[in-house]
Amino acid sequence: MPVDYVKKAARTSSSDVTDVRATVQEMLDEIEANGEDAAREYAKKLDKYTGNMILTDEEIAQACDKVSDRLKSDIQFAHDNVKRFAEVQKDTLRDTEVEIVPGLIAGQKTIPCRAAGCYVPGGRYSHIASAIMTVTTAKVADVGHIVACSPPRPDTGIAPAIVYAAHIAGADTILAMGGVQAVASMAFGLFGLPKSDILVGPGNQYVAEAKRILFGRVGIDMFAGPTDSLILADETADAEIVAADLVGQAEHGYNSPVWLVTNDRSLAETVMKRVPQLIDDLPDTNKTNAAAAWADYAEVIVCDTREEMAQTSDDTAPEHLTVQANDLDWWLSRLSCYGSLFLGEETTVAYGDKASGPNHVLPTSGAAKYTGGLSVHKYMKVVTWQRATREGAKSVAEATARISRLEGMEGHARTADIRLKKYFPDEKFDLSV
Repeated sequence: MPVDYVKKAARTSSSDVTDVRATVQEMLDEIEANGEDAAREYAKKLDKYTGNMILTDEEIAQACDKVSDRLKSDIQFAHDNVKRFAEVQKDTLRDTEVEIVPGLIAGQKTIPCRAAGCYVPGGRYSHIASAIMTVTTAKVADVGHIVACSPPRPDTGIAPAIVYAAHIAGADTILAMGGVQAVASMAFGLFGLPKSDILVGPGNQYVAEAKRILFGRVGIDMFAGPTDSLILADETADAEIVAADLVGQAEHGYNSPVWLVTNDRSLAETVMKRVPQLIDDLPDTNKTNAAAAWADYAEVIVCDTREEMAQTSDDTAPEHLTVQANDLDWWLSRLSCYGSLFLGEETTVAYGDKASGPNHVLPTSGAAKYTGGLSVHKYMKVVTWQRATREGAKSVAEATARISRLEGMEGHARTADIRLKKYFPDEKFDLSV
């Protein structure tokens, strides 16, 4: 029996993309041509902000003083968890070497980026956790210079909690700027900043498009679309918790897809009835986003078997994937396409979003089919090296000369010929094709 879409999305994130490329390209071109003056003008126009672009030590201290001790403790807790997980991730990347053939040694070396730009959203919501996620991982990776930027509020600047989080996480510079102008400032090295080797962090469609256009000149974490979440649930799942988790992720934005995939029709029907009630109980702003996301982008899918459920999930490749079902080890082994996986009702996407440790900057819009999320590894280059004795390079030189000639690359072949002639003048080699 084919899977049954009890609720089908009227729209998808890909069908609702506004063409912002021309606008963003124009802004980037103007800022690159006119530098800081253009960036300041955009900040004044779009952020309604005319204060310091680079926060002074005194301004950082003043912002930190405005954060309550309890919130500082929570931010420190989240930072410690993210740092601990990032350190474990870093340990999986190690310098190494191997003797390929006698006398020929090759190796790999991990080198952090020299400068990173971390974007921290501060528009609709103040994303304290994004400062923790992006800056902490860059710091653990030993990036040379870390810039954290966030949109300032008129007259008040960046939210103090974001400043505090970026500061304790290890930002070398805090830039009070948002949008395309902030991305451009970090990429082009304005306001005395080093040019960023990599730009990371979530943002709106203008920020995402700016990163897309600049990709190649700088590295980026990934191409990002609206956040999305999928729940796999069987008959053992608690319908109230499933519904709450769907609503919690739908509040991200009007176009944030959420999916429920289950093999229990009764559970599906209960959740569909309960979700609108939970949405109606949210504060007005959150309610508007969640209601639109549920109405237009959500899907509820009933399958016959858990294998069908797993296949449906892999085909969707959600950013966040939650399993509330029996035999969690089976699901962990079987599932292959997701940004981050949450196993069992005892954990939830919100934990990962805020404080549990693994990063919350994750692939969206099906990109989990080919990439993972932000990690220490994104800030580090794995490069290779080699060295050889003359005898060790002998067989490599012979093979290189013949392969190069077969390819028609005579210049390549002769770089091998000249070494064989110098190192082994008394030997004859057949280097023809």
